Amino acid sequence: MICDPSHICGNTELIPFVAQKALDLDMAGLMLETHIHPELAWSDAKQQVTPDQLSEIMENLTPRNPNVTDESGINLLGELRENINKLDTDILQIMSDRMLVAKKIGEYKKDNGVTVLQVARWDEILNSRISAGQMLGLEKEFVTKLYSLIHKESIDVQNKLMNI
Repeated sequence: MICDPSHICGNTELIPFVAQKALDLDMAGLMLETHIHPELAWSDAKQQVTPDQLSEIMENLTPRNPNVTDESGINLLGELRENINKLDTDILQIMSDRMLVAKKIGEYKKDNGVTVLQVARWDEILNSRISAGQMLGLEKEFVTKLYSLIHKESIDVQNKLMNI
């Protein structure tokens, strides 16, 4: 797959950044628009770089190998990936346990005429999880996305129970 940073960016400012990202994502190549005098180009003038700018961009790109070739790196990555696999299994088990609790909460809400969504509780959960996550070095945006997804699934589990 080939990436076209010129058209992605629409201007020249982000071309070096997008080009490097494309290489880091193992794209097979780049397509960069160049013109001796971009301001005179008949089309796409704002996204064309001069030949000198193209040379500078190309010189500053860092191609990376998608494959690890040295044995120590292979062994280290193997160990780290095994760690990830175990942690992912733990996460899935915890999510399963959490959804079972959400189901019990949903059963209580159904039996007692309580609404599924309780905005104050959601705000409390989200704010406390963001705080806890930040203390553990996690970005606010990541924790927000993660808990929004978890909360949506909990709501879905409870809604299913309400409509039985």
